[in-house]
Amino acid sequence: MPLWGSKSSQESDNAALESDPKNDPVASASQAAGTEWLAGHLNHLTEDQEKKLREFKKLSEENGYYKSAGDSGEASHDDATMLRFLRARKFDVNGAWGQFKDTEDWRKENAIESLYENIDVESYDAARRMYPQWTGRRDRRGIPVYVFEIRHLNSKNMAAYNSTMTDPSATAETHKSSTVPQRLLRLFALYENLLRFVMPLCSQLSRPHPDTPIVSSNNIVDVSGVGLKQFWNLKGHMQDASVLATAHYPETLDRIFIIGAPSFFPTVWGWIKRWFDPVTTSKIFILSSAEVLPTLSSFMDPTTIPKQYGGQLDWQWGDMPNLDDEARKLVGGLETPPAEGETKPNFIKGPVLFKGDHVEILGKVNGESRKRSVPVPASPAAESTTPAPEQQKSDDALAAEVNEKLDLNGATEKTGNGDVAA
Repeated sequence: MPLWGSKSSQESDNAALESDPKNDPVASASQAAGTEWLAGHLNHLTEDQEKKLREFKKLSEENGYYKSAGDSGEASHDDATMLRFLRARKFDVNGAWGQFKDTEDWRKENAIESLYENIDVESYDAARRMYPQWTGRRDRRGIPVYVFEIRHLNSKNMAAYNSTMTDPSATAETHKSSTVPQRLLRLFALYENLLRFVMPLCSQLSRPHPDTPIVSSNNIVDVSGVGLKQFWNLKGHMQDASVLATAHYPETLDRIFIIGAPSFFPTVWGWIKRWFDPVTTSKIFILSSAEVLPTLSSFMDPTTIPKQYGGQLDWQWGDMPNLDDEARKLVGGLETPPAEGETKPNFIKGPVLFKGDHVEILGKVNGESRKRSVPVPASPAAESTTPAPEQQKSDDALAAEVNEKLDLNGATEKTGNGDVAA
């Protein structure tokens, strides 16, 4: 294959990686421990940003794409959503409007809400096992933590996944005539779960800044044990997710931590970074083995880090979310008893919506809708703005701890096993 076969191409990609500014995990963690990261978010806007938000909503409403809150109820889109589009375009109102309009047209054209409501539960779960998975935990700011272990996406598992798309009964009635490939329809549903279940749930849980809704996710991407051929075979699979997120789910990424990078990763990085804009690539950290635990623990409590990365969380790739006690109080009704031989509860398969005072269970089983509602107890975050015990540290204390944990003493050089540091 020409992309990999030319020596000059490989040298070029290596040079490109080396010439890129190094993303500094120490500085990034210090920023996350303070309040700088909140700039441009709801309740942390400058006067000019407040003005731009009003202009954006007015422009969208004049064109029929937004409905303001009135006597009839809530606005068609909350301010946190509108701000994602503004931040993505650096508060350029016309640029944000263009992307917002394209996204709303795309959602209508592909009947995204209907897709999420009617998708076959087993088809949804098959897709869940092929993309980043929520661990059920959050970082110190309350942002959900996802894990993506690439090595499991081998040719055998990919072939098995592709074979599930040939069954017409697995396609929602509303999408049987869709020209969009099945793999992308399923991917749309996964993003809807992030937007309409995980983020709203996390926004109801205690955290240092409860006045600001959770609108993003952290991703641990484990590429250990993945060969160059497997990377190449997965290129389209991963690119679909990246392009989709950039176009229609802007500003939903907080950080990506790449773990276990092989010696040839500079070559792979040369084409991966083309899927993202510069702002997004600045959020990607390629960690050496020595940096993994110090970096992750600067963002996350050890109880939220999976054991395989040095933490205490009993969670492995393929597992359903392992909720913390606070989340369990709200949506524990979605858990199911542990499987035989297991000690932790399982979690309901398929699409769900978090609606504040209740959860809607969606999807179809054998062609029949299973839609029903499960009540949610009063949110701890609504009762108190006090962070959870592990999140009660002051910004200054967190920053000091970050600097101490990330004193890596030169660990940002290439390691002996070929890991590439950020």
